[in-house]
Amino acid sequence: METTPRPAPSELTFRDATEADADALVALIESAYRGDASRAGWTTEADILQGQRTDPEGVLDVIKSPDSRLLTVEQEGVLVACCQLEHRGAAAYFGMFAVRPALQGAGLGKVIIAEAERTVREEWGAREMHMTVISVRDDLIAWYERRGYRRTGRMTPFPYGDERFGVPQRDDLRFELLVKTLG
Repeated sequence: METTPRPAPSELTFRDATEADADALVALIESAYRGDASRAGWTTEADILQGQRTDPEGVLDVIKSPDSRLLTVEQEGVLVACCQLEHRGAAAYFGMFAVRPALQGAGLGKVIIAEAERTVREEWGAREMHMTVISVRDDLIAWYERRGYRRTGRMTPFPYGDERFGVPQRDDLRFELLVKTLG
């Protein structure tokens, strides 16, 4: 199996998304999580959720929110990843994380999450990073645990019936809060 070389941080450009980025960001997020294209990467949710992961309105809400940033990551001028950072007092929320499926597993995610943590710590003084992950995503939760996140056991229900978040293929979905103390 051919491996993709690990990107050096200097090869990546981080910037805040603008409204003009919305459609490209939706396409990126959808490609990382939904449909057959997402199966090229390991973050796919195609077996547990169908339908959309997000839409232009959801992306624009994050971009326009005064307490959020949608960080875009480009490599040689091409959008390769993104993540949402939301200021929540002493904590920050990390969400809407997507890496192009063909680039997953090459170390890009580690670089991005480290930059996100640095950003919220330095710019907002955040002492913790919070995120929610679908509790049945054991492989994804394990990846975050290797980055220092801990499971809290605090669950919130999946929004069944709201197709803006997808069409569940099973009836046991819920979100678990993961937390990391930022040093």
